[in-house]
Amino acid sequence: MKTSKKLWIGLFVMVLLSPLGLILPAKFCAGSAWGEWSSEEIHKMIGYLPSGMSRLGEKWKSPMPDYSFKGQEKAPIRTLSFSYIVSALVGVGIVTGITILIGKAIARRE
Repeated sequence: MKTSKKLWIGLFVMVLLSPLGLILPAKFCAGSAWGEWSSEEIHKMIGYLPSGMSRLGEKWKSPMPDYSFKGQEKAPIRTLSFSYIVSALVGVGIVTGITILIGKAIARRE
C-alpha cells in the first residue's frame, strides 16, 4: 500500500474519531474538552483572564463555533457528533487545499 494511501486512511480514521472530544467529557461529567475553554471558564479556573485573551478574544469568529452548525450548540450528542465530523472534514479540506497551493507555488519557482 502506498504511503499516501496510508496517510489518507489514517486521516479519515482520525476524522471519524473526532467526536470522542465531545462524547468522553460528557460521559465522565468532565465539563469542556481540555483546551476548549471559553474566556469565562479560564477566568474561573485561574482567577483572571490574560490580557492578550481579553484584548484579542473577540477579534476572531469561527465559521463553525463549537464545531457545530448555527443553532445546534445545545443539540443532542448524536447530532453534535455528526457536526464534529463535518467540521473535521472541512478542516482537512482547507489544510489540504492550502498545502497543495503552496506546493504548486514552490514547484513553479524551481
